[in-house]
Amino acid sequence: MTAEDARFMALALSLAGRGLGNVWPNPAVGCVIVRAGRVVGRGWTQPGGRPHAERRALDQAGAAARGATAYVTLEPCAHHGKTPPCAEALVAAGVARVVSALEDPDPRVSGKGHALLRAAGLEVETGVMAVEARALQVGFLSRIERGRPWVALKLATSFDGRIATQTGESQWITGPEARAYVHALRARFDAVMVGGGTVRADDPLLTVRGFTPLRQPVRVVASAALDLPRDRMAASVSEAPLWLVHAGAAPQEAREWWAAQGAELIEVAASGAGLAPEAILAALGTRGLTRVFCEGGGRFAAALLRAGLVDELIGFTAGVALGGEGRASVGAMELAHLADAPRFRLMETRPIGGDVLHRWLAV
Repeated sequence: MTAEDARFMALALSLAGRGLGNVWPNPAVGCVIVRAGRVVGRGWTQPGGRPHAERRALDQAGAAARGATAYVTLEPCAHHGKTPPCAEALVAAGVARVVSALEDPDPRVSGKGHALLRAAGLEVETGVMAVEARALQVGFLSRIERGRPWVALKLATSFDGRIATQTGESQWITGPEARAYVHALRARFDAVMVGGGTVRADDPLLTVRGFTPLRQPVRVVASAALDLPRDRMAASVSEAPLWLVHAGAAPQEAREWWAAQGAELIEVAASGAGLAPEAILAALGTRGLTRVFCEGGGRFAAALLRAGLVDELIGFTAGVALGGEGRASVGAMELAHLADAPRFRLMETRPIGGDVLHRWLAV
């Protein structure tokens, strides 16, 4: 890998990041076309998943693409879907060299795009900035390789790990800067997910506010019995999609009422008094979600952690103490030994206003 290759791939990766939260079930891809050391075309996957990054960059480059190098953050697709294959488009445009970061694990592509390019006589180099590309593509890769979306669990707590006082007062533990940052995070995920207890306690909107996103994330509520308040969330279905995950025993009246409001109902297997976390995420993966931002509550967070389904922790800690009678951020984990507790590796910590952001990845 040359310094020039690294520089232009870094640019392609920065472009790819613009698609996060907007392009599912497609991957967020970036493409930069370079001729004689000058960028002549750039593109990233557009909202809804198309046009693809390569098509956008080629359209911008026009005739300048002939003899150029294309830097692509994921192997160009080789299958005919709603759009022609990007690998064929690169060949037709006369691109001489393609540098890609990752092979696409999707069975419809998986090496076929690179093979098509090589068969047409193009020089192909792979694996350039693969680590950085994999970090960007964790959601898409998780859905393809594990059958479920990447899950980030967000917790906004007091210094002593509480999310509310004993009376339930929680607005606001963290400051306005942290709350604004959470809205920016929501916009980079395909879905915002909570348990039914959070909806019953707060009747939250779960939308991105403070600015207008290209695409509102899907709101996912896991509620076995669909015993949810029928107020703000129901009234806002036209503003942001609402998916309700429930058990087979959920009352028919509740199913029909929510369906009439425009919510999508997803039945999954029950587990004890609740829903099987694995079944919830498998159902979301089947429907194309790649990145899910979970905002609790405590019981639901504990269920996901117990099942080993949390890939990332995003914490906001405020300089306030609520005491042992306050409501815990995570419900009972039923752990007898410290060795059984899920472990995470610290990746980032920094101040956000008067609070502290810390981000951890599963070990």
